Amino acid sequence: MAERLQKILASYGIASRRKSEDLIASGRVRINNQLITTLGTKADPNSDRITVDGKLINIKPQLEYLLLHKLKGYICSRHDPQGRRTIQELLPPNYQHLYSVGRLDYDSSGALLLTNDGDFANRLTHPRHHVPKVYEVIVQGHPSDRILDQWRQGIELDGKLTLPAQVQVLASQAHSTKLQITLKEGRNRQIRRVAEILGNPVLELHRVAIATVNLNNLAPGAYRLLDQQELAALGL
Repeated sequence: MAERLQKILASYGIASRRKSEDLIASGRVRINNQLITTLGTKADPNSDRITVDGKLINIKPQLEYLLLHKLKGYICSRHDPQGRRTIQELLPPNYQHLYSVGRLDYDSSGALLLTNDGDFANRLTHPRHHVPKVYEVIVQGHPSDRILDQWRQGIELDGKLTLPAQVQVLASQAHSTKLQITLKEGRNRQIRRVAEILGNPVLELHRVAIATVNLNNLAPGAYRLLDQQELAALGL
């Protein structure tokens, strides 16, 4: 049965659906030796010969789901032209083919899911699904109740209000405040940008949970496979 090419690439573990679109647009994908650059092009993986960078895709991989406790100072990419360390360096060779589900920026740490299941990655990252993510964030200063209520109700970013967030004060120090923030969307550097707008810049950002998957006692830099209960809760 014919399906959109980016969906096929994702289902064969080549890349997430969004990254698969980039592969197509950059001229790295062919169907029956014909170069394809138009998004939305359909193919049948059972009858068409589909190649990426000249390599035939013909066997669906065993799907894998992994939780990584990302360290600060690593980027969520397989390669970095600036020579920075990547999250693949935290994984053994047999898991380095997995790609991240969403991102944590270079200066952030915490829970990061990796997979070779493009449909799963799309479900967790697509804005319409509102998957909750929980962060522990240290901000500069002591935000007032009015500021915290603004954060909870939504702040305009790029001309559009953010979705309501759960914001709770966990602790206060002399010059900083530790917050727990739960978001149901994932705009680029959203927490850092909102904190800057509200006058309490982020000093530390650490993600502790994605949906029902929690770091718990997973050591920094360590990883583990998701268990059956976690997979079931995520709809797998």
